[in-house]
Amino acid sequence: MNPRKKVDLKLIIVGAIGVGKTSLLHQYVHKTFYEEYQTTLGASILSKIIILGDTTLKLQIWDTGGQERFRSMVSTFYKGSDGCILAFDVTDLESFEALDIWRGDVLAKIVPMEQSYPMVLLGNKIDLADRKVPQEVAQGWCREKDIPYFEVSAKNDINVVQAFEMLASRALSRYQSILENHLTESIKLSPDQSRSRCC
Repeated sequence: MNPRKKVDLKLIIVGAIGVGKTSLLHQYVHKTFYEEYQTTLGASILSKIIILGDTTLKLQIWDTGGQERFRSMVSTFYKGSDGCILAFDVTDLESFEALDIWRGDVLAKIVPMEQSYPMVLLGNKIDLADRKVPQEVAQGWCREKDIPYFEVSAKNDINVVQAFEMLASRALSRYQSILENHLTESIKLSPDQSRSRCC
């Protein structure tokens, strides 16, 4: 029996202030929900180990602050990430309207810039009654960008695990693809090496 492969992945969670990024992360990692709101300044990091197929994944998940004044500082944390959760609050239209900016910030920091960079969108706080962003509108935004969409509740633990593990799965696939391409490139012979030489 083959031992499990071990892979470390860096994931980030971004979005406007107050959308519940920290609550989503704590629900996923610790199965807890805190009623009191505290603003994340800069970034905090939580880790979780999961098993996907024959691979043990160590997820290092960076929870980034959503305050406008810290955006340039926070965006430095995006570098080297393997995937991103974009989050908005379904009761806050402005948080949804800001998604293009957040997505653009993330993609601008990814090296190399790739269309295949994995993202998922989470519409949080579906447990609240005063919804402002219709599900169809969020789904339409995601269809345009080919991003999976999850309606979630950090408070009631609805779809949180599914969303994070969808991102982890996509990030792992991308990681494996990059690794395979790198190995293929390193095996190819250069033109000089491919010609047989006589002494």
